[in-house]
Amino acid sequence: MGRLFLVSLEGKIYSCKHCQAHLALVDDIVSRSFHCRHGKAYLFNKVVNVTAGIKEDRMMMTGLHTVSDIFCVGCGAIVGWKYEAAHEKAQKYKEGKIVLERFKLTGPDGSRYWVTHDAHMGGSDADDA
Repeated sequence: MGRLFLVSLEGKIYSCKHCQAHLALVDDIVSRSFHCRHGKAYLFNKVVNVTAGIKEDRMMMTGLHTVSDIFCVGCGAIVGWKYEAAHEKAQKYKEGKIVLERFKLTGPDGSRYWVTHDAHMGGSDADDA
């Protein structure tokens, strides 16, 4: 196995809660109105230190999308998903963007998001982006 090189970000960042690998800048958030099984999720323009899994079609709250799971390269944890293709015209803005699940991140201030009793448990996607 080779040596792992991670990209370090400067500024207000979100990191993997397991290994603290930098994942994204606060300035790259497109929407905070996304939801996943564990509660809140954020849509980002770009992220670092991740790798994408296989593409698959998933029926989400906003329709059918082709997505791939996103894994932290530091520890291998699934931290979200990437929109590869949207099958509905109104959802095309998501293509190429990444959703990170807030539950799996450490915030810019070092805080962690804890799942509460009101977390949405039914699916993963946004309604209000």
